[in-house]
Amino acid sequence: MDTFDYVIIGAGSAGCVLASRLGEDPAAKVCVLEAGPRDWHPYIHLPAGFIKTFHMRSVNWAYQQEPGPWTGGRSIYAPRGKTLGGSSSINGHIYNRGQRQDFDTWAQIGNRGWGYSDVLPYFKRLETRVGPGDDTYRGREGNLTVTTMDWKDPLCEAFMAGAISLGIPRNPDYNGAIQEGVSYAQRTIKNGLRVSAATAFLHPAIKRGNIDVRTHAHVTGIVFEGKRAVGVRYRRGGKNGTLHEVRAAREIILSGGTYNSPQLLQLSGVGSPELLQSHGIEVRHALPGVGEGLQDHYAPRSVARVKNIKTINERRRGLSLVGEALKWAATRRGLLSLSPTMVYCFWHSGETTESSDLQLTFTPASYKEGVQGTLEDLPGMTVTSWQQRPESRGYVRIRSADPFVQPIIQTNYLTADLDRRIVVAGMKLARRLLESDPLRPYYDYEDFPGPDVQTDEEFLQAATKRGTTTFHPGCTCRMGPADASWAVVDDRLRVHGLEGLRVVDASIMPRMISANLNASTQMIADKASDMIRGKAALEAVRLAG
Repeated sequence: MDTFDYVIIGAGSAGCVLASRLGEDPAAKVCVLEAGPRDWHPYIHLPAGFIKTFHMRSVNWAYQQEPGPWTGGRSIYAPRGKTLGGSSSINGHIYNRGQRQDFDTWAQIGNRGWGYSDVLPYFKRLETRVGPGDDTYRGREGNLTVTTMDWKDPLCEAFMAGAISLGIPRNPDYNGAIQEGVSYAQRTIKNGLRVSAATAFLHPAIKRGNIDVRTHAHVTGIVFEGKRAVGVRYRRGGKNGTLHEVRAAREIILSGGTYNSPQLLQLSGVGSPELLQSHGIEVRHALPGVGEGLQDHYAPRSVARVKNIKTINERRRGLSLVGEALKWAATRRGLLSLSPTMVYCFWHSGETTESSDLQLTFTPASYKEGVQGTLEDLPGMTVTSWQQRPESRGYVRIRSADPFVQPIIQTNYLTADLDRRIVVAGMKLARRLLESDPLRPYYDYEDFPGPDVQTDEEFLQAATKRGTTTFHPGCTCRMGPADASWAVVDDRLRVHGLEGLRVVDASIMPRMISANLNASTQMIADKASDMIRGKAALEAVRLAG
């Protein structure tokens, strides 16, 4: 049986950063277990390849959410990365940290060292920002390259001009001092290729020789001796594959993500006693917060038909696509180098809102109704709007004791009254943006929700019918004080009541942040690596105000 200093479960956004940082110690032996394959597939590295990996089960867990009370009886598709790099290998490349108050709230509820001034040095250490940005907030020497969308599309320019006409300012850096405003999106793309956590962190680290990465390794359980986690069991080659076990001399670090981490804890006997006993699992450690508190951003997509200009819908077909493929091959530019979202906009749902609580995105394209990831044939443009900090919470619970059965994922979108009010406000703002004067030369008519939708109730019904995940799940192994019934890990990410076991991924977020989650997930891993190695935390950044 192999023994390592550290065993990391999951080679996603967090696991790749952790492996890289822990492997900086030449004396440390690190094992990384990943259920999926290596990130060899060309669609992973081609930025526009997200449209293919979206449904590609070889590199995607392809989860399904349970129908919720406000999703019109629909089961919403929830892709998650299943390859080296995890979701950073199949996502929309967006780099978005969130607002200062998001992290200050984490600290205020009892998590020492997680305020914005504490986490900012880790955001900076991770990145090489290419482009404008105040170096108080931006890093210039990290592994992760962050660029700004360089596609100057007339529809994007008109959308931003429309936002400015409504009083929303242009913001050159929404990851800087303030988030609110409108701008082209920042993304993890370099020289026309995706920069995943694997390409930025794991692959360079493997060259040191002290990191053992094992793919097609589906972890089935954590091995305990008393209250200490000492090993990991996994099957290689699927449900009927060979059973293996590795041991950890120092720590086991669970980085499976918001869905997989609580599932594995529950399968290993850590969680709600009632849930575990209902599936015949011995209760190793009662911890009722495991899997509870799931949050995600829920987004309706407002669509308008376009005239007098071509959209991506038409440009991705026939000879036009052939030309784009040749352009990308020769220059690494053009349609195939794009992210699914071109423009980001952050604003307020009402005049009394202290900070931006709405996030809107714009793309000169539209998707088929009910078929995520498939472009329409008619020319279209889309504004997606969502509430940044939802109050609704759901859960992730095992469906059976079989580790190869997908867990129950219940998001409970819009169950909080505030969430329903803000989603309506977002759709109304999306309509105003699409109907703004600068977009008028290209605006044909509103396709969804449609001109017949006028009242708040009608907007809400439309959101219920067509809203979907933004692929930002978090908060299922929340960080908090030991006396909080909902908390799973402490502020050093150690599982309460157990030894030798930490959770390091987006599941530890105590509350949803006003951002996509990939940037913060990598920050969490980077900060955790210093804790695990016993290093002093990076010095907090002193900020005015």
